[in-house]
Formats: sequence, C-alpha cells, structure tokens
Amino acid sequence: MELRLERCAVLGDASARLACYDGLAKTAPAVKAAGDNAIVAPAAGSEPVRTQPAAPPAEPNVPAKVAELTTIKPEAAVSRMVQEWELDRSAKRGVFNFRPHKDTYLLLANYSTSSNDAPFRETTPAGLKSKHVELTYQISFKMKLIEQMMSTPVDLWFGYTQNSFWQAYNRAASSPFRETNYQPEMMLTTPLSLDLGILDVRYLTLGLNHQSNGQTSKLSRSWNRVYAEVGAEKGKFALSFRLWKRLDNARSDNDNIDITDFLGHGDLTASYRFDGHELSMTARRNFSTNHGALRVGWAFPVAANLKGYVQGFTGYGQSLIDYNYGQKSIGAGFLVDF
Repeated sequence: MELRLERCAVLGDASARLACYDGLAKTAPAVKAAGDNAIVAPAAGSEPVRTQPAAPPAEPNVPAKVAELTTIKPEAAVSRMVQEWELDRSAKRGVFNFRPHKDTYLLLANYSTSSNDAPFRETTPAGLKSKHVELTYQISFKMKLIEQMMSTPVDLWFGYTQNSFWQAYNRAASSPFRETNYQPEMMLTTPLSLDLGILDVRYLTLGLNHQSNGQTSKLSRSWNRVYAEVGAEKGKFALSFRLWKRLDNARSDNDNIDITDFLGHGDLTASYRFDGHELSMTARRNFSTNHGALRVGWAFPVAANLKGYVQGFTGYGQSLIDYNYGQKSIGAGFLVDF
C-alpha cells in the first residue's frame, strides 16, 4: 500500500492524482466494527456515526469475450488515459463531474506571419485591418452524462471547447474579437484492452461534433461531423487518431462547402511527458488537395498546475474563418494542467 501511495503522490496531474487516491480507497479493505458498518469518531458530546462504504460501479453485463476486450488490467504505473476517460473501475468518478478535455491555455502573444482580413472587407465598408499579434485562448472540458450505458462498458460524455482570437492590442480598431469558435460534442466511449507491443490501445470513441463561429451572412462558418477516435499509449507517450465524415456537405446554402479540402478527414495527436514537461503535436492532411496543418506545443512547469506554454502552427484552418487561408504563427503564454 505504501508503494501505491508513493506512486500516486508523484503524479503531476491533479485530477490523475486524486483519481489514483480514490482508486486505492475503493480497493482498500473495508474497516469493520459492530457488523459491516464503519464507525466514524464522533464530535465531542455527540453519538458515534455509522457509515456505509461507497458501492463500487456494477460490472457491465456483457459476454465474456467482450468483457475481456473492454477490461483494462491493473498495472504498476498509473495510466493518464485511464484517468482522463475513467476507463477502469478504480478511475470511475460518477456523472456530472467536470473533467479536462482538450488543452486549456492562454497565449498572451500569438504572432502570425499574415492576416486574413478579406472576409471582413466583404461585410463592412471599413473592413478590419488586424494586427499580426493577438491574444489567443482556449477553454475545454467534458462531463460524463451516463456511466455504463445499458449495463455495458460504454459511457456517454458531453464535451465543449471554445477557442478565441482577440485583437487585444489593436486599439485603433477598438480591440475586437476577430474570431471565436464554439465546439460542442457528444461522445460514446468504451475502454479497450489491446496490447500491440509498442502501444497499448486504451479506448474507442464515437462522436458527434458541431463547430461554428456564431456569425451570420458572409462571416458565417460551420460544419457538423461524426467521427471515430482510437487512443493508445505506452509509458509517457500517448497517441490518438481520429477519422471523421462531414454530415452537411450537400447543403446548397453551405458557407464553407470545401472545408474538408483544407481540414481533411482526420487528425493525429501525439504527446510525450517527462519531468513535468509535455511535448505535443497535432497533424492533419488531405492528400488529395495537399492541404493540411501542423500544431506543436511545449508545456513546462511554472507553479502547481500552471505551466508555461509555447505553441507553433503552420497550415490551414487555425480558426474557422481561416479554414482556407494558410499561415504560420507562434505564441507564448500559460497552460492549465488539471
């Protein structure tokens, strides 16, 4: 037990550390006195209080072969993916709890090599003359709505991500928000236990995703898609791969009919953690049109769960208004490591 406690204590991710301790508490022998009830020490002048231990999640009611495929075996090291997606019994935290989803960060200065002002000239006489340096931030979370749906290993999640590009230093234009993208999604996630040697496959997700910039007329950008995502890891290395299918491509009034020509049909995300640092990369490519994008990041310790963060981007689609506009950018700020 002491070794397990030490293993939890060294986790830098606060959510993973808490889930690790919760898992140990669930698997520890129950304290028994006067029958099956534990006795809690009373406050002065009060009666002893008897408490019932929390019941662990019920086992999914699935065939043996399915249970073997979807049950992740206990390991000596704590799995980041298992904690983030609550993939085993010890990691379960119930429903309606906020959990991290994609990165949450603030880039105090994000410099772009070029500015896409053409859409704004088409909507207003003066248009927008944007500065090359702006403030960029992203907020992202997810919440489990149903745990072990219909007595299966499948959980239903809701996720939300918001990414904003703010011309905070453009006083001449009254510091407008140049673009904000809103991205709600619903996700069905099941654990997987597949040992491929170089990687351990951890989960499969089927999702429904909507992304838009909340604008109207010629500034409007939006699309809907279904996707499948597989996540795998080995030690400090994590990898996820998504493939998506657009749902609204045939609409005659579509405001970005060719978006998949630039954003492709999937993406690949990889990360590596070491000594409190994290290197990350997201890549996508449409091999038919030779368009795509690459985003790289470096997070490093600053204080508690706050990390310094440097992000670089090259390609198309840094935001929805720029989905068909190629640019390079680099920014620096902070990332919250929940």
